[in-house]
Amino acid sequence: MCISANPSSISAVLLFGPTASGKTALLDSLFIRNTFRFPFKAEVISADSMQVYRGMDIGTAKPDAAFRAALPHHLIDIRNPDEQYTAGNFVHAADTLCSVVLSRGKLPVVSGGTAFYLKNFIFGLPSSPAGDIAVREALRGELAASGLSALREELARRDPESAARIHPNDAYRILRALEITRSTGRPLSSCAVPTSPREGTNLLAIGIKRDRETLYRRIDERTEAMFASGLAGEVKGLIAKGYGPDDPGMKAIGYREFFEMGRSGCMTTADVIELVKRRSRNYAKRQLTFFSSLPGVRWFEADDEAGIARVVGEFAERVFTA
Repeated sequence: MCISANPSSISAVLLFGPTASGKTALLDSLFIRNTFRFPFKAEVISADSMQVYRGMDIGTAKPDAAFRAALPHHLIDIRNPDEQYTAGNFVHAADTLCSVVLSRGKLPVVSGGTAFYLKNFIFGLPSSPAGDIAVREALRGELAASGLSALREELARRDPESAARIHPNDAYRILRALEITRSTGRPLSSCAVPTSPREGTNLLAIGIKRDRETLYRRIDERTEAMFASGLAGEVKGLIAKGYGPDDPGMKAIGYREFFEMGRSGCMTTADVIELVKRRSRNYAKRQLTFFSSLPGVRWFEADDEAGIARVVGEFAERVFTA
């Protein structure tokens, strides 16, 4: 294969599936063990909204250092748990990384389970007005003085559609929506949302699936393995560093439940394990619903490595000989 990819275009394989569906094992087979003898190498651009956070390794099922040394990963360990990371941050970084990886003669593989990131990568970001620093600072002052509930109530009055979509505890997005509403007089929900894939991209979208019974069993087994590997200690260490329930990273499934245990006074570790299992299963169900709305996805059973390798190889051939 003659490797002569055009680094100015955005070409990438998108490999996604619900939590615990087997994405990491598939990456291992395709690009580390190179079971199918690809004549090219790959680099992974993580589309996981929680693996961006340092110190959150066990609960996010983050690939270990040896795996990432064998198969380079990007957008992992780039934020502290108290720092916000948005879909916009992801798309801008992923676009740049696709070009960089291609310029090295390697195949960019955008892999993860954060459906909103993937949707924005495919369609592009919604248009929204530039921020207003004065309004933003005023809102931060109100948040400190009156709490989030008052601001959430204002958003519900002025932009009910956005209020219904944004999680009640997501202070960043509530403040951003109010900033737009106050500074422009228009609700965030009125901003144009792309409805077709953006031009200038060449993407192969691969979705992996498992039957629901198998997927839920894998989720339960992985949750138990996380606790056996020291998840409680990982959370304790993060709390000792000053991170708390209002920090973006600590709202992830597998982390926020420990704060709920502390507040309840009656939950046991066994209760937390069952709660994480249930929420993970519900999350997987929502992921599948969202993924099904993405255009042009090639769906494969997770065990069909040969079928996935075939379409990846054909795609790479086109990219590298264009």
